[in-house]
Amino acid sequence: MKALVVYESMWGNTRQVAEAIGRGLGEATVLNVNRAIPSDVDGVGLLVLGGPTHAFSMTRASTRHQAHDQGASEGNEARGLRELLTDLPARLEVPIATFDTRAAKVKGLPGSAAKAAAKEVRRHHHGHVVERESFYVDGTDGPLVTGELERAESWGKALADVRS
Repeated sequence: MKALVVYESMWGNTRQVAEAIGRGLGEATVLNVNRAIPSDVDGVGLLVLGGPTHAFSMTRASTRHQAHDQGASEGNEARGLRELLTDLPARLEVPIATFDTRAAKVKGLPGSAAKAAAKEVRRHHHGHVVERESFYVDGTDGPLVTGELERAESWGKALADVRS
C-alpha cells in the first residue's frame, strides 16, 4: 500500500529529509503541509508526519513568523503540522510515524516536534504511532549534518516494512 509523507519546512532541511524518507519508502507521495488536506490520508498504508523543532515542540504561528524574520524562505506562518493535526479525522486507522529536524548542538535537550506530534496523534486522533525519529542540522538554518539524508532514506526503507 502507498505511504504519505507530509512535512512542514522553514529552511528546506525538513523538506529534504521528507523527500529522502519518501525515496526510502518507494511508493510514497511527499506533500507539503500547506497542500495537505484531511482526505489525503484516505487509503494510505502509512502516514509519516514531520516538521522542524521550534522551542522544544512543533512550530506555532509565532515561531514560524520568527523564522521568516530570520530569513527562512519556506513555510507558511498560518499553517503548519500542528494545524494539520487539528484538521485530521478523529479516528485514524493507519500506522503513523513522526520525524523532526533539530539543531545538532542541542541534541541532548528534551522536547522535539516528532515527540509532540506523536503525543498529539495519540491524544486527539487515537492513532497508532509506530516510529519516531530526529534528524540533525547545523545551526538554525542548516545545512543538514553530513549523513542525515542517507539516514533518512534508510529510515524510510525500514518504515516500508510497517505498511506491508
